Parts: sequence; C-alpha cells; structure tokens
Amino acid sequence: MTDVNYPEVGGTRHTPLPPGYHHLHQEMPIGHGRAVLAAAGEAVTTFRMHRAAGVGIRADAPRAAPGVAVEVSLGIGPLRLRAPCRVVWSVAEEDRVGFAYGTRDGHPERGEEAFTVTLRADGSVWFTVTAFSRPDRFLTRLAGPLVPVLQRAYARHCGRTLRRLANRPRPGGR
Repeated sequence: MTDVNYPEVGGTRHTPLPPGYHHLHQEMPIGHGRAVLAAAGEAVTTFRMHRAAGVGIRADAPRAAPGVAVEVSLGIGPLRLRAPCRVVWSVAEEDRVGFAYGTRDGHPERGEEAFTVTLRADGSVWFTVTAFSRPDRFLTRLAGPLVPVLQRAYARHCGRTLRRLANRPRPGGR
C-alpha cells in the first residue's frame, strides 16, 4: 500500500485510533441473525451499500480486498468531488465482515475509514464505521468543524441504507 498518503495504515483495526486526527466511531443496529449478517456483509464488501447511499464508486475489483483501488465521488458534473482510496484491509470471519480504505493523493482528507458488520452474541447485527482523518486540502481545512459533522451524518446515512438492504425479503423467502 505504498500509495496511501498517511503512515498509520491499518489504524482502524485497533483502538486507540492514531493521535493527531479527528476520530469517528459510529455503531448502528441493522437487524438480527445470520441472514442479515450475510446480506449486510455482501452489500458492504461489494460497495452496494455505498452506491445505494448515493455515493459514486469506481473500483478496480468487484469486491473489497487489500490493494483494490477505489474512487469515491459525491456531487454532479463540475461540482463532483472525487476521493481516491485504496483498500488496506478486509475481514471475512464467521461473525464479522468488512473492510477499510485509506486515502491517496488527491483525496480531500488524509486517513482511513472502516466499514464492518458484526453479529453479536445476542444475535443482533451491528454496522460500525470507524475512521481517523484530517484535512488535506485548503477547502477541507476551511470547512473545519463542519467536516466531522458531515462524516457522522454520512455514517448514519450508510447505516440506514444498509439496514434497508440487509432486511429486504430475499427470493425464495430465505
């Protein structure tokens, strides 16, 4: 991952998050049971959740895996904000699925963001967004305290979107 633009690669895997950044940790319940975990994990790792949330995604692979280049974009036409990233880790365990991408040169921020889905002991399924970031461009520095507010709102929006995707009736009633 030599082209990410921050040194703490993989920092979203562990706590505490690296110092010197704004930290985000947002957890949301999205459903119950293994079927919800499977559907949510699939939606997260195939970038379907991002697309359904209204985010443009271009990836050089259909599924998140370490090394996959991703371009996240918001807006339209000349106002479209493009944010190049690279998947730095992924997980596909029995009770946990997800990935993290790190920022590359040209991204308005520096840092890492992880999207994971976890089945807890009580059978509930939770979506978690964990991130550390700091401004890397004049406009994001100028936006100052508004950026963390927008990041939290985006994480909540992703959670609502994932809840809807993961709880849709599946063909054949499964």
